Amino acid sequence: MAADRANAFANYGLAMEYVNTGALDSAIEQFAVLLQHHPNYGAGYFHGGQTLEKLGRLDEARGMYRQGISVTSVSGDHHTKSELQASLDALG
Repeated sequence: MAADRANAFANYGLAMEYVNTGALDSAIEQFAVLLQHHPNYGAGYFHGGQTLEKLGRLDEARGMYRQGISVTSVSGDHHTKSELQASLDALG
């Protein structure tokens, strides 16, 4: 199953559907597609990082959170930035 790569919401929705059904590896692949085509989609970094945490891939989760913090700092998405920072802080 593939989402229209030009449609950020469709990519995000598909990734979240994979998360909700427990297909976490597929979710990570879809978050990668989303962020490749829509690198400013802050929620993708947050939920992608959470999914990486669920998979025990903590270093990758930290990297995704850091990248998302950088992106949201530039875009001015303070809410998502604070969520990303909290998640990063929780990982230590």
